[in-house]
Amino acid sequence: MSQPPGPAPLPARPLLITGARRADAGSGDLLIMDGRYADPADAPADAERVDADGLLALPGLVDPHTHLREPGREDTETIATGTAAAARGGYTAVLAMANTTPVTDTAEAAEYVLDVGAREGSAQVQPVGAVSKGLAGEELAELGLMARSRARVRMFSDDGRCVHDPTLMRRALEYVRTFGGVIAQHAQDPRLAGGQACCHEGEVSGRLGLPGWPAAAESTIVARDAQLAALTRSRVHVCHVSTAETVEVLRWAKQRGIAITAEVTPHHLMLTTDEVVGYDPTYKVNPPLRPAEDVTALREALADGTIDAVGTDHAPHARQDKEHAFADAAFGMLGLETALGVLIETMINTDRSDWSRVIEAMSHAPARIAGLPGQGRPIAIGEPANLTLIDPQARASVDAAASLSLSRNNPWHGRDLPDPVRMTVWAGRVTYRHD
Repeated sequence: MSQPPGPAPLPARPLLITGARRADAGSGDLLIMDGRYADPADAPADAERVDADGLLALPGLVDPHTHLREPGREDTETIATGTAAAARGGYTAVLAMANTTPVTDTAEAAEYVLDVGAREGSAQVQPVGAVSKGLAGEELAELGLMARSRARVRMFSDDGRCVHDPTLMRRALEYVRTFGGVIAQHAQDPRLAGGQACCHEGEVSGRLGLPGWPAAAESTIVARDAQLAALTRSRVHVCHVSTAETVEVLRWAKQRGIAITAEVTPHHLMLTTDEVVGYDPTYKVNPPLRPAEDVTALREALADGTIDAVGTDHAPHARQDKEHAFADAAFGMLGLETALGVLIETMINTDRSDWSRVIEAMSHAPARIAGLPGQGRPIAIGEPANLTLIDPQARASVDAAASLSLSRNNPWHGRDLPDPVRMTVWAGRVTYRHD
């Protein structure tokens, strides 16, 4: 069970957590007062005490890629419900993508998202600004004004659409370099992957008669953007990497010292094109699910650091938008509540990664890439108290109806997965507690 969605509650008193192990710094009691870690020896007599024996303490998770849908599609998700789902998944911060209605392409729009998040969120909500006005790919949005606004936008993305024009992409990279920003690219060549394309181009798409797009539609854009990042001496971030070819491009670029980072989604680490065989539109996602060899390459790349971070690409949809024939349904699936469980299943339980690498990919790296100075910090006295307490051995069958999201396009429904999160603390406030 969980707390109802809504504003993060103010703590009634200090919080003393006893017995928790720390993946990056041994063990010991944790005292949280006034939003920060304090010396446990200073715990007041009236502090709330939490017995965390057998639990693992992680820095709060940070999602660099979340669709909260507000403003514009509050029937599918709101900032309140989306961040409640985030807290359920162990997240203390999310980067809210710009493809809302209206688009987050002005300082005023970015500040609106920031303010609603501060008022109603159960996690820090950091707006992502659009690269182009209206996501149209024709004219740069107000990058500088958004960067200088109260929202302090540092990540910009037309996610859902590729910044296909190389001149526009070059200008965007040059502009954000002046204030340390980053362009997060939805790498999908619209000509190679345009029209009615709805799944990976390969044996499965041919057998099912579904129009597909090739892996090259992703990797060619990543190669181009790596070259542009080198040319402009700026930073580019690749959203939702899905192919082995893209992994090779990333390795090539990083070996040359190009400032490129990348994320992978939990669903691309576990699900394959086999899910599409039943024509279930739940599994229609952009970029599409790929064959098993791509999944293996993505796991290896995350383990060795070629892929820097995990981004959920949490994409809620109303039933009327998702329950169609596969080719006509909306792209996207939920991911915030199950992301850590999928990482445990695919990376920890398979011995591909240890906890330090998972923490880096789900907390430290996303905060660093997105420029969130108070997030992804170590668990240490004086640091902001953003914390996730987990039981790595806990498991449960995923029930889509129990999700804190307003939407139900959950690809994990009915699957037995790790269900680790027992408590989430954001800025010293308990935002989720597993009963």
